[in-house]
Amino acid sequence: MLDSAGSRVGFDVARMNSYEVHGLRVSSSAVREALARGDMAGTAALLGRPYSISGHVVHGRKLGRDLGFRTLNLRFSHWKPAASGIFAVLVHGLGDKPLEGVANLGVRPSLDPKDVNGGRVLLETHCLQWPGGLGAEGGYGKIIRVELLHKLHDELRYDGLDALKAGIARDCDAARAFFASTHAETRRQTTRDRI
Repeated sequence: MLDSAGSRVGFDVARMNSYEVHGLRVSSSAVREALARGDMAGTAALLGRPYSISGHVVHGRKLGRDLGFRTLNLRFSHWKPAASGIFAVLVHGLGDKPLEGVANLGVRPSLDPKDVNGGRVLLETHCLQWPGGLGAEGGYGKIIRVELLHKLHDELRYDGLDALKAGIARDCDAARAFFASTHAETRRQTTRDRI
């Protein structure tokens, strides 16, 4: 069809060879399936980089701040993200180097569906160490890029804010453990490479 239209209207059609990673043809469908499974390493292998989401940081309800976990919020115009859940992430755009964090990508099932987000998809990212130079309001309006490195678990529904706060604390601990194991693996590789 494209060849025929090209002949009629005057454009060329270029064909590209398929690209494979570990015997799997790279395609948008393969990437979406890996994201749906929470296979972030597989997604990164297909893309050649970690899956990331970028946008302007917007104001939310400030609930994270009240719970002791300040978040950077990115809103989406669509209702069904390719991935969802709780992730260990790297945040780019707030300082000279990326910041380790934990993020919730989804609809926040523990909160009232009639809240300010109206059940919309949000990426809420908590940096494990907030850059002091930004101040309390320093993230708003900034363009950030959040790399989703490792899925910790699916979104959970908590009974009350105390349970939600405890769940977020556990997620932060799990993200720290992920980064500690990643850094340990990198140190082992570097030492091995020197030998």
